Amino acid sequence: MRTKTLGGTGLLVSEICLGTMTFGGRGFWTAIGQLDQSVADGIVARALDAGVNFIDTADVYSEGLSEEVTGRAIVNSGRNRSDIVLATKVLGQVGPGPNDRGASRGHILDGVKASLKRLGTDYIDLYQIHGFDPLTPVEETVRALDDLVRQGHVRYVGVSNWAAWQIMKALGIADHHGWARFASLQAYYTIAGRDLEREIVPLLRDQKVGLMVWSPLAGGLLSGKYDRDGNSPDGSRRASFDFPPVDKARAFDVIDVLREIGDAKGVSVARIALAWLLHQPAVTSVIIGAKTIEQLDDNLAATAVTLSADELERLDKVSALPAEYPGWMLERQSEGRKAG
Repeated sequence: MRTKTLGGTGLLVSEICLGTMTFGGRGFWTAIGQLDQSVADGIVARALDAGVNFIDTADVYSEGLSEEVTGRAIVNSGRNRSDIVLATKVLGQVGPGPNDRGASRGHILDGVKASLKRLGTDYIDLYQIHGFDPLTPVEETVRALDDLVRQGHVRYVGVSNWAAWQIMKALGIADHHGWARFASLQAYYTIAGRDLEREIVPLLRDQKVGLMVWSPLAGGLLSGKYDRDGNSPDGSRRASFDFPPVDKARAFDVIDVLREIGDAKGVSVARIALAWLLHQPAVTSVIIGAKTIEQLDDNLAATAVTLSADELERLDKVSALPAEYPGWMLERQSEGRKAG
């Protein structure tokens, strides 16, 4: 298992991050997963044994139960807390009141205390804002996160599901005041959904912000278990929760090539889809979730898959984004001005 620095920090994280959205099973989140403590313990232990040191959860997953199960699973693994990079997120609705959600100072301060208690730890390695809050000034959010770092409650801060201009604004504010800046972005990115490459990937590389990829198999679509008519195995996630949105016609063209390459290597479609992400320079860590040890093992094995230049070219061609403005104009006008 290889490690990479998280953005511009000195923190080393494994290239695979274990996501625990399948842990617990409460409320809306039962559609994602309902793993109890004993199963979660086994998955966490297997991931740690494979070299994973990065675990991600959120306060809204299973209405807080995921954090509780995750925290207990870490303790039950017998590993030192310092050996694990633990990440969680704040933003979503966690109570009945109007201030029980968002990225305000009040909700962030309440949220971190609640997460620390549920996780059973005295610090969070990476604390992330789960989405953009249009009601709260960005300055308020960034200042609150900086206070948490200074107080020792969290060590690094990140963001999830923000637009490029929003991320850049927050980075500019942090740099101007000398506050903690975002170390990472957690975002959706797959070979079937490469939209991130238009604006966000160039920003991340320029600003040395790490990229954590969520839903790397497009909600299971890239597992190879679906056909073009939408038929899928009983109990599959997309059968009950068709998310994230995907251009399925383009996606199945991609899957055809993934399957050809996978068959030639004797591995699953999912493993090739994950390997493609691991070959992308902007990617720091790919978040995988699993319901079984077998599924976890197959996903972990993607780290051993090497794609040739020809295979990468085939995958790039079939999954390429259609040209859009201003990208095509920037490309045209930059001709002859790129470093050799």
